[in-house]
Amino acid sequence: MEPKFELLFKASAQLEQAVKVGDTPQGARRVVPIVGGRFAGPNMSGEVLAGGADWQFTRPDGVTELDAVYLLRTDDGIVIQVRNRGLRHGSDDVMRRLAAGEHVDPSEYYFRGVPTFSAPRGRYDWLNRNVFVCTGTRHPNSVDLWIYRVG
Repeated sequence: MEPKFELLFKASAQLEQAVKVGDTPQGARRVVPIVGGRFAGPNMSGEVLAGGADWQFTRPDGVTELDAVYLLRTDDGIVIQVRNRGLRHGSDDVMRRLAAGEHVDPSEYYFRGVPTFSAPRGRYDWLNRNVFVCTGTRHPNSVDLWIYRVG
């Protein structure tokens, strides 16, 4: 059976400048603080809370591994944790331009993730029992994510 993809929501998160950790056994490590934002979809919407971060490292092969943990607060007051692991890569020139804060068309690089949710019992606990994937676009001070439920 072929999977179907249903849009859960689009999220736009504001980011602070990355904190560079340096070279580690995994690669060049940096942490990108998440300072807020919004999300909206057909069945849920709300805000991305400040205080999350994306723990990234760029491997020797040029692929950046992403591991973001952050909180959402729905418009009806429910707080949901998200952990989104993914990959971002492109040509050396494209990745240099992204790192320099330039606008780069998202068709020029690969940015995909697998978010998992930790929702409390109640209206949104179905998030804990489904598989999700996302696509992303990186901007100089923000990120846009489109999250889909895999059916």
